[in-house]
Amino acid sequence: MIKSMKLKDDSTCKEMTMKPVSRWIVLACAICMTGSLVFPFWKITLVAPQYPEGLEMFIYPSGVRGQVNLINGLNHYIGMKAILNDDFPEFKVLPYWLGFLILTGIVTFIVNKLNWLWIWVSALLATGIIGIIDFWRWEYNYGHNLDPHAAIKIPGVTYQPPLLGYKQLLNFVAGAFPALGGYMIIVPGILLTGIAVFERYNQKKRKYALVS
Repeated sequence: MIKSMKLKDDSTCKEMTMKPVSRWIVLACAICMTGSLVFPFWKITLVAPQYPEGLEMFIYPSGVRGQVNLINGLNHYIGMKAILNDDFPEFKVLPYWLGFLILTGIVTFIVNKLNWLWIWVSALLATGIIGIIDFWRWEYNYGHNLDPHAAIKIPGVTYQPPLLGYKQLLNFVAGAFPALGGYMIIVPGILLTGIAVFERYNQKKRKYALVS
């Protein structure tokens, strides 16, 4: 009976842990995500006949960089508010939050527990959804809340940049796509979601085999 109880406890313990390959992928994803603290995670470009080489703006966790002053100068004519890092409290929080998520991934690798994996994946997905909503809200406010005394006023026209892809804004073509830092979050996020589903499937499979 003691031997039977020990076998059952061992099986239960195995059900709560990840397979070795999954565990090492978790660590690799956490390490990969550190690049998001260094590289920009989103890139916005503006191309027009007078700017054939394009104007670029990069969004980092800590702020917006690139040809921001030039873009602000052009946006002034259509009444769009200037893009200033101090107006975004997100930039003061995001680097620390990303660091916390990365640390959570390393802890998940160390403790090797499925519940930690699911907590981490859920936090990553929630962060991504909230980030997209916040980015869209930011673009909406800048594109719709225009200065009524602007030099260029076209009734009914708004200038909300695209969230993803290209969009015609007057004589400019605006484009928005993930940058290197963004892919260093997106790709690990997809991998980790797949691993979490795979490990949950294996957990159920082991439970079914144990019952049988």
